[in-house]
Amino acid sequence: MDNFIAHILVVDDDDGIRSLVKKYLNENNYLVTTANSAEDAEEKVDLIEFDIIVLDIMMHGKSGLEFIQENKKKLSTPIILLTAKGEANDRIEGLETGADDYLPKPFEPKELVLRIQNIIDKTKKRDEKKIIEFENVKIDLNKQLIFKDKLEYKINKTEKTILKKMINNPGKTFSREDIGLLINLDKERSIDVIITRLRKKIEIDPKNPKFLQTIRGAGYVLWIE
Repeated sequence: MDNFIAHILVVDDDDGIRSLVKKYLNENNYLVTTANSAEDAEEKVDLIEFDIIVLDIMMHGKSGLEFIQENKKKLSTPIILLTAKGEANDRIEGLETGADDYLPKPFEPKELVLRIQNIIDKTKKRDEKKIIEFENVKIDLNKQLIFKDKLEYKINKTEKTILKKMINNPGKTFSREDIGLLINLDKERSIDVIITRLRKKIEIDPKNPKFLQTIRGAGYVLWIE
């Protein structure tokens, strides 16, 4: 993965288009995983964190728009819609649903590469915050590790998702409902357990947190600045 620019998930029920896009992106130094349906894509995004999703709208079974609607609360990955529906209203519907860009078929593979690169450039500033240091703590979201003093702690995908959101919104209070929507979990007690687990990895004294604090009646906040 280190030799690739980014990891792209290409979702299309047309074998020819999947093969064409994968071949061209591979030639331009992108790592590509393919899915032949929205259902197939859902299984893959649960296992792998992709940099960008290239998603067809018109597919057998669940449509691309339904995929976005059902997964956008837990999915922060940029999405490019790749579809034969090229009318203005279709583009607007796709973007309003949560897509980041829209490329009608037929398309030039080179244009797709340029659009992917444009999204990568736009997200660079956000991604710079994947490694953050404060006092004696270092959080590396890329490696999913927290370093505290001379200790090293592994964080799972759920913990990473919460930390990433909080790191990019320092000082913002997140309710249990906010966090639940982010990680697709509606049990408040389970959310409290996750926060307690994170405190053990971040705080010097987890019972008296300095960084990941509770705002009574409101939720949780990360103070790192």
